This record gives sequence, C-alpha cells and structure tokens, in this order.
Amino acid sequence: MAGTTEVPTPLSPEELRKTDAYWRACNYLSAGMIYLRANPLLREPLKPEHIKNRLLGHWGSDPGQSLIWVHLNRLIRKYDLNVMFISGPGHGAPATLANCYLEGHYSEIYPDKSCDEAGMLKFFKQFSFPGGIGSHCTPETPGSIHEGGELGYSISHAYGAAFDNPDLIVAVAVGDGEAETGPLATSWHSNKFLNPIRDGAVLPVLHLNGYKIANPTILARIPHEELEALLTGYGHKPYFVEGSDPYAMHRAMASTLEQCILEIRSLQHHARSTGDTARPRWPMIVLRSPKGWTGPKEVDGHKVEDFWRAHQVPILDPATNKSHLKMVEDWMRSYKPEELFDANGTLAPQLRELAPSGTRRISANPHANGGTLRKELELPDFRDYAVQVKAPGAIYAPPTDVLAHFLAEVMRRNMNSFRVFGPDETASNRLTAIYAASKKTWLAEYKPEDADGGELDVFGRVMEMLSEHTLEGWFEGYVLTGRHGLFSTYEAFVHIIDSMFNQHAKWLEKSKKELDWRAPVPSINILITSLVWRQDHNGFTHQDPGFLDVVTNKSPEVVRIYLPPDANCLLSVADHCLRSRDYVNVIVADKQDHLQYLTMGEAVTHCTKGIGIWDWASTDDGSDPDVVLACAGDIATMEAVAAVAILKERFPVLKIRFVNVVDLFRLKPATEHPHGLSDRDFDSLFTTDKPVIFNFHSYASLIHKLSYRRTNHDNIHVRGYKEKGNINTPLELAILNQVDRFNLAIDVIDRVPRLHPTGAHVKEWLKDQIIESINFAHAEGIDKAEIRNWKWPG
Repeated sequence: MAGTTEVPTPLSPEELRKTDAYWRACNYLSAGMIYLRANPLLREPLKPEHIKNRLLGHWGSDPGQSLIWVHLNRLIRKYDLNVMFISGPGHGAPATLANCYLEGHYSEIYPDKSCDEAGMLKFFKQFSFPGGIGSHCTPETPGSIHEGGELGYSISHAYGAAFDNPDLIVAVAVGDGEAETGPLATSWHSNKFLNPIRDGAVLPVLHLNGYKIANPTILARIPHEELEALLTGYGHKPYFVEGSDPYAMHRAMASTLEQCILEIRSLQHHARSTGDTARPRWPMIVLRSPKGWTGPKEVDGHKVEDFWRAHQVPILDPATNKSHLKMVEDWMRSYKPEELFDANGTLAPQLRELAPSGTRRISANPHANGGTLRKELELPDFRDYAVQVKAPGAIYAPPTDVLAHFLAEVMRRNMNSFRVFGPDETASNRLTAIYAASKKTWLAEYKPEDADGGELDVFGRVMEMLSEHTLEGWFEGYVLTGRHGLFSTYEAFVHIIDSMFNQHAKWLEKSKKELDWRAPVPSINILITSLVWRQDHNGFTHQDPGFLDVVTNKSPEVVRIYLPPDANCLLSVADHCLRSRDYVNVIVADKQDHLQYLTMGEAVTHCTKGIGIWDWASTDDGSDPDVVLACAGDIATMEAVAAVAILKERFPVLKIRFVNVVDLFRLKPATEHPHGLSDRDFDSLFTTDKPVIFNFHSYASLIHKLSYRRTNHDNIHVRGYKEKGNINTPLELAILNQVDRFNLAIDVIDRVPRLHPTGAHVKEWLKDQIIESINFAHAEGIDKAEIRNWKWPG
C-alpha cells in the first residue's frame, strides 16, 4: 500500500457524461421496480396494464445511495479497492438491487433475471410482489449483510465486518431517519475500537435527504455548524457534499469520495509502516441531496421531490389516473433508457465498463457472503479444562470461570478470527481469565492508572462497550463476514437486543432454507449469565429470564437454547456451539459457585443426548416411578437434587425418576425439531400417566409451550420464575418463586397419592423449614450454612 501523495483528480467531460448515464440507469431501474409489470424499457407508450396492481416500495433514498455506489465503482477500478456497501436507509433496497443488476452479478446468481429485456421484466416484477423479494436488502440480495428492516444497525454491522479485515473498506449509507435511533447514535463511537494496523476501514456517508415517512429529520434541520460539531465530536472528519444539480454533484462526490479514500489509505499506511496505533480521525461524508431526487417535483399541486411525499411511492394511482400515468411515463423517460440499454435490453457497452469486474464488484464481494471465507476455529480439547468430579454433588465450582480458561485458549489459537463481546461485564461475569490471552480493545485516551487492572490494549480482542446494541451489531457483522465469537451479557438486559436477535434469526432462516448460494456462517453464541436467581443486591430489576421465550418463537432450524447444569456440561456445550454454523445459540450458565455433578465423560454423554435420566439422583431403580422430578438450569437443578435428598430420607420407598434437560429444544416433538424427542422417547423419560414436576430456570409457561402436544401434558406441573423477588438471598428468592427444595418436596407429596396418609407431618416440617429459612435470611442477610454448603449425601 502506497504512502499516498496522490490527490483527487477531477472527472473528465467524458467520465462525467458516462457516470451520469450509469447513475440514470440505476434510477431508472429503481423506479421500474416500483411501478412496472410490463413494457420494462418503455418501447411502447405506457399503459395502465403495464403498471403493477399494488404499488409498494420506497423511492426517496435511492438516487442518493446510487450516487455513492457509482462513485465507489470508479475508485475501486482506479485503486483496485476491496469495498463492501451497507444500505442503512429503511427500505432502501432498490438502489442496491439496481446496482447489483447492472454489475451482472444478480443475473449470475439468478439466471432467469438475465441482463436483457426479458430478464429485466422479471427483475422488476419480483420486487415487493407476492413470491418475490422485499423492499429491504434481504438475504436474497447479493452484496448485502444488512437487511435494514429495523433501523439503527448499519454502522455497527459495518465495523463488525471491518474488524480483522485490514484490506476491506466498508462504505455505509446512513439514513438521516435511521440516525435518530439510539443504536445508531451510539454506534458512531465504534471508531474508538478500530485499529488502523490490523482492521479495515469504515466510511460512513450520512445521507441527509431531509425527511422520514411523514416528518423532517433532525440532523437535516440543525445548522451546518452544529452538525459538523456533532460529527467532529464523535471523532470523525466530516466532508460535505451538498446540492441538487446532477453534474455539479457528480463532480463534488467524485473529488470528495476520492479524498476520503486517499486519507484512509494514508492513515493505514502510516500506522502500518510506523507501528503508530494512535486513534486516527477517520473521514466521513455528509451527503445532502433532495428526497426523491430526479423524481416528480409536484403531484396535483403538492410538493414531492425534496419533501416527505417522495419517501415511498411518489405517484400512487397511475393505473387509474391518466394524468398520473403520463407523469410516471415522463419521469421514467427522463432517464433516457434508449441511451442506456441496447436493443436486447442490456446495459450499453460503454457503461458496462464503468463497473469493476469479478469479485471487485461490490455486489460480488466475498465478504458479503462470508461463509465462503469462513475458516474453522482451531479449538483446544475442552476436556483439558474439566472440573474433577469424584462424586456427584460433592464440590462447588464457578461455571463461567471454568469456561473462561477454555475461551482464553480459543483466543490464543485464533487471534485473527475470534473475539469476545460484552457490555463492561467480562470481569463481572467471571470471564477474567480471557484477559490472559487478550485484553480489551481500547484506542481512546489512556491514563497511568489503567495499567493497574484496566486490562486495556490497542490490540485487545475483548470488545467491551456499554451498549448491547452496538456489541450485537459488531458481532453480527463479524460472523456474517465469516469470523467467530461469543457475546456474554447479564440475563435481565439481554432483552435489549431482542429485536436484533429476531432480525438475525430471520436472516439465517431465509439464508439457510432457501438460498443455496449463501454459504453457512459461524453461529452467534450468546452466553447469558448473572442470572435471575443470584441477584443478591440488584434485586427485582435484574430478575427477568424471559429472553428464552423470545428465542423459542423462532424457527428451531436456526435457534438453540442450552442450560448446562454444571461446569463440565458448560464446556461441552460451548465447544459444540463454537463449532456450529447458521445458528443463534443461547447458553444459560451462572457465574456463582455451583454444585458439580458429572465427570467430563458423563457430561459429554449427557450433553450429546441433550436430556437424560440421572441414575444417581433417581430412586426408581429402572422400575415404573411414582413421580418424575425434572429440571433445567443450574439453580433449578441444585434445588431439585436437594429435594430428592429430602424425599429419599423421609420416604425410602418412594420411586423417583430424576431427569435433567440441557438442550431445551429436545422437549419439542421430533416432528417439529430434528433434535427433539419422539413420542416414544418422551414417554420413556416422563412416563405416560404419572406426575411430572419440572423445576425450570425461566417462566413456567415456556415448558408448557414446548411440551403441550405430549401425551402426559396434563400431568406436567412446572415450577419457574413468577415475578417474585427483591433483595433476597438465593434460597429466599427460590422460595418466593416456589422452585426451592422444600416446595418441590411438598409438591411431590401432594401429587403422589400413596404419600397422602403419611406425608402430613413431613409437609409440616417442610413448611417450618421455609419459614425458618426466610427468617434467618432477614435476620442475618445470608442463607444458613447448611444451605450454602449443602452437598449430595450419597
């Protein structure tokens, strides 16, 4: 890479003419997608039957986005650049689709959408049409890793793509409506985490076209000086391209964009040749152009261009209104399609040469189909990190701390393709051991005291920022471009990314089930910790396990939920998840000390099955049980095991079958999920007619939801979180929600008929234990020693 002394060169008259023609072709295609179902090249006068019956789509941001793309093409060809483009404006797909089609890549993937008149017609008709494609940059859109259905994540996705890709430039069209969202506002700070030596670059283009659906946008209506100060304050060096005359804007965009590219190359060359890791002030562009630029200026006396009416469909009823039909025709003919496409409907040869070739085409950039670049992680043997378990329930260990030592070695072996993400909670979640392999990325100011436990490093690979949105956006951009990672967060606040999870899961499902050309990408792995059951001082605000409900709403083809009961099971689950592809894996594991039950060999077997009977905690000796006691989750498991111990002592003849669930989706019927249980398997574990008491980590309704089609569902009684809690000891919180050992034992007595005659005295003793435990907690601020240090008496 040259240490550039190059300066932007102005467009020659011939370059200007061709550039404008190519841009007009983009705009023509964008409008054609919205309106036309026939007569794609206007070879005959436009008629009502040529118009789609339903006009759907968004026009407003397309010309501005195409302006960016067209001028990127020139610089890709001139400097042999490796460029991705992310479309941030809502429903901004027509611009991306148009450019992809003109580059020829769309037709390569979808041969029926050929680069001729017949293919163009199919290309138009499919847009926002039943059985076709949506108005976002959906997974069907080549060159995209960002659907944009939900606004706010374009910049974070871009930075995620740029991390560890030193040759890549990610250009982002940021919609000015999108710029009003909280996630987008926070993501401007991503430039404090971009290392100019090892990472690529992100070039944000804030597209100020002035309006949202029916309102002006904030950033378009503040003074220039205020906007410039805002963006400068975010750490950028803003350049402004403003106007409405196409030729003047082409000249300005050409020189400004080239200036930004040259600055990026210069900053990277300086850092890489000198080792200077000081945070650069990266360039960005503010593009101010009219909403619906080059479209109808007025319709029936109402302003359209440069107003909110241009946001979606500028002319709504051309099929039934002759004057409006004429307006649509005049508008589309203003692009002079006869000059742009040859007799076959193919882009004219002198314009085709303006696009890059091969994988230098933005739409064909392999990073936008990241699975093609994916390299498998080099993983250590997780068994080497096992907790030594000589007897079940005899020792305590902190599961996430055990996991952290495994993750540290994963990091060491994959220093260019694995990152850990978390919102200022890596240490809080007892993952501190990771810092021995790599510290926290930090390119902002350092202070001397940071050396004392700050764990900051410009080359760190632990990504911490107190914005779950930005972290998840980085992570998604990182895996969608073929790399791997893990995101840890507090259970109560993982809800912050509910909708981001939804969007990514939908992307995966569409890609996995319908698009053979999209290669599988590494999975998103979310470690939920600092759990509801151990919020000793945080209280009620930090008690919400409901993210699991959100996850189970998605297709089991792309989501999994794991609740490992101990550290060895957590290691086995983590290894599996890091090896998987095209999933969102949710792992629920606490950071506090917990009883350990299984040897590593037993843990591997148990996790492979996903659900199983623990013989050592069962008393049925393989016979027909009186009751099934099932559990999922570490606290739920410990309380269920303790309940068994009580029942064994008080009722020696009681036959209990103890079942532990690791993979929550195993509860679903095999017909609904390939990893679920068949009816026969389910019945063999849970019986067909005996009571099943299920102690569950989360809300009880979720187990009923997963198992409602089962033959014994009426006898399944679930204990889970009931929105009861405050500042509690662990046992007190469990008692409030009736997932504790005493309430579980009472439930068994109540539901096993043959215990009724003799169980009354035991129930009284159990109730006494509940009262005594609560009183002790309130008096001493801690659970009794025999509770805190309880072990399986086997």
